[in-house]
Amino acid sequence: MPKQPISAAEQANSAMPRRDKPWLMRTYAGHSSAEESNTLYRTNLSRGQTGLSVAFDLPTQTGYDADHILARGEVGKVGVPIGHIGDMMTLFDGIPLDRMNTSMTINATAAWLLSLYIATAERQGVSRASLQGTTQNDIIKEYLSRGTYVFPPKPSLGLIADTIAFTYRELPRWNPTNVCSYHLQEAGATPEQELAYALATAIAVLDEVRNGGQVPAEDLAQVVGRISFFVNAGVRFVTELCKMRAFTELWDELTLERYGVTDEKFRRFRYGVQVNSLGLTEPQPENNVYRILLEMLAVVLSKNARARAVQLPAWNEALGLPRPWDQQWSLRLQQIVAMETDLLEYGDLFDGSPVVAAKVAELKEGARAELARIDEMGGAVAAVESGYMKQRLVEANANRVAAIENGEQIVVGVNKFVETAPSPLTTGADGSIMVVDEGVERRQIEKLRAHREARDAKAAEAALGELARAAKEGRNIMESSIACAHAGVTTGEWAGALREIFGEYRAPTGVGGSVVEARGDRSQTNKVREAVDALSARLGRRLKFLVGKPGLDGHSNGAEQIALKARDCGMEVVYEGIRLTPAQIVNAALEESVHVVGLSILSGSHNELVADVMRRMAEAGLDDVPVIVGGIIPDEDARKLKAAGVARVYTPKDFEITQIMADIVALVDGLTREAA
Repeated sequence: MPKQPISAAEQANSAMPRRDKPWLMRTYAGHSSAEESNTLYRTNLSRGQTGLSVAFDLPTQTGYDADHILARGEVGKVGVPIGHIGDMMTLFDGIPLDRMNTSMTINATAAWLLSLYIATAERQGVSRASLQGTTQNDIIKEYLSRGTYVFPPKPSLGLIADTIAFTYRELPRWNPTNVCSYHLQEAGATPEQELAYALATAIAVLDEVRNGGQVPAEDLAQVVGRISFFVNAGVRFVTELCKMRAFTELWDELTLERYGVTDEKFRRFRYGVQVNSLGLTEPQPENNVYRILLEMLAVVLSKNARARAVQLPAWNEALGLPRPWDQQWSLRLQQIVAMETDLLEYGDLFDGSPVVAAKVAELKEGARAELARIDEMGGAVAAVESGYMKQRLVEANANRVAAIENGEQIVVGVNKFVETAPSPLTTGADGSIMVVDEGVERRQIEKLRAHREARDAKAAEAALGELARAAKEGRNIMESSIACAHAGVTTGEWAGALREIFGEYRAPTGVGGSVVEARGDRSQTNKVREAVDALSARLGRRLKFLVGKPGLDGHSNGAEQIALKARDCGMEVVYEGIRLTPAQIVNAALEESVHVVGLSILSGSHNELVADVMRRMAEAGLDDVPVIVGGIIPDEDARKLKAAGVARVYTPKDFEITQIMADIVALVDGLTREAA
């Protein structure tokens, strides 16, 4: 049959580039309650979001029920509280889980939240095999950066291996662990450190799976193919773009050479991204829109290293909790880039670029060198337990903070071009942020207690007993955890049963052995040291500063930098790390006879926790010891704290850390002179 001539229209269509599918578009969201978060999810999905990214509150992340003492002030603040299967069913009410791609940012309690998700799906009539999504489930970076770990490293790795061995058989479309370099960058990691520490974590996980006996050798490639990553992208977007290309090449090499994965599709570097929230500024917050756009371009411009899922922070996250409209604005940014531009119509724009190739090679060389050092120590777990990786991150972050303070690193609106007209975006009656209702915690506790009363207590007890036996005997805990979910076991009970067996852990702070590199003009630091020496001589002993992290907020970067700088300025520093009760902080202040107490809180629980500390200080006879507070604190809350007796309140706009030290010295000096 003779060939038909091609029409002009067909010729035009064949010449047009084929358009790639857009990445999954998510918004990291969850707050207050399962009911309110469900409404938010449905709203976001109706506006074009194509996947869910669930933010859990800190008690849920660290395995406590809402009525635990450490949960006070934290319920519903940075995410949604999930205490049992009833909460999970409410969270996904009306959202068909067989058609949804759900990412859950959960680590220490990942096996439990995944079990609740599976149990919820089963009650929807949805098969396990149809579920698709991701559990972050990266405990190692929690010891280094975000602080929501519970158990020691060895059993934590075992829990990750359990979820991997279970999901590759039962949930073949699920990513059971999402190696997370995002928080490493927020903790100060250089691009080389971010590459090396994330890959070292992946190696630790895969070695555990390979050597654990739950996965046959012939199935290891399938497991490798389900490992995903969650990365950060900062504003230096050329470097970030090259970092992502380096990630793809290093992962391809690693999976082929170390694990013998020959099928190229199982060696693909699959990652999702949230661009840098820590780099968003409180001063001139409207500028953050441009930062978010540039950071997103780093992970979508290069086709061969393009993110599979993107979630963007809102412009006002340095001020507080974003509103639904703020999240929509970030979603629209993704949609415009994906659907209005021609980006998805072309191949990789950077193949053959000598500049990009050179930068990628440089990053790979630095990452390989750091990986070799970690390997010599015995791997990622050994490098965590020795404090090596944490110390390196604290030092790198100190250098970053110093560079901003002395002007080497410009942050527009913060240390340069600070003159500005008032922003009309921040003048609304709501302060341009969402404020969590004060009754959220009380209502969650009431619902939790009602759930305990209504459930079959014997069934819950029996399910917990089987979970404990599985953990003690080294059996996979996933099926027993799913049974716990169906039996109405609570988050705190599940984690409590495993705490009894595995114990708890306190990771090294990285502060004690860290050395701040002398950068820029040290004259201001030297002046503060002289003032500290003079005040210490008058006091008859060294000025002593307690840095405390009350509650469950594990974002310790600010506290670490304050502690490090105070020591650099000649103060004696007491810093015991994260997750302390107000009672423990006040007891330490009493026992150590400190001159000033500093509290660092970024979770929004400052009002409740600071009030508790202040009350206990007065009861202990320490009301003459000044208390200062740092964190993401709205102006109205700062006024309330000062009215309640807090001496100073510092927020992200107060980037001059040496000046903060000078303020502390002047504060103590003035109070002691008044007392004399």
